[in-house]
Amino acid sequence: MPVIDRNLRLRRIVKPHWHETAGFSLLELTMTLAVGLILAALAVPTVKSSIQYFRVRSAVTSVTGAIQSTRYRAIFDGCPYNITLNNSGNTLQVASETAGGNSCATIFTKVGTAVPFGSTAVKLNQSVTLQFKPSGVVQATSGSSTFTLSYGSAKKTVMVSNYGNINVTP
Repeated sequence: MPVIDRNLRLRRIVKPHWHETAGFSLLELTMTLAVGLILAALAVPTVKSSIQYFRVRSAVTSVTGAIQSTRYRAIFDGCPYNITLNNSGNTLQVASETAGGNSCATIFTKVGTAVPFGSTAVKLNQSVTLQFKPSGVVQATSGSSTFTLSYGSAKKTVMVSNYGNINVTP
């Protein structure tokens, strides 16, 4: 419809075209969704293996820290200590022969309660009991001083030497 402006010129009222092109086409939405699904499918295995790796790493850190601190306690107190890693409950239990004061007892008594060392999905290949002498010597009284923690495809082997050195291998 023609309109006459102040200068008496004829001009047409132009309707904006934005209402005809608003939004996305079905093809654009479908392609975006397809790309998103492909990226998600690629990311899921990577995230899953990362979770497995970090759970095993966390369990190894807990176990090695407990082994080191138990050995230091035996040296500091001058009495034998032991730590038991239980593969059925994924727990560790510390016990000592301290009797109080400056004397040592003749039997081990538990120190606190059993503590979980990682996710229940992390598996310990064997139950292990390590005994720590006041001299710093470590001896496996049950199981082996080399054990494995695993979850899915992630696996770490922990080896404790006779003098308390801990070596973790992938």
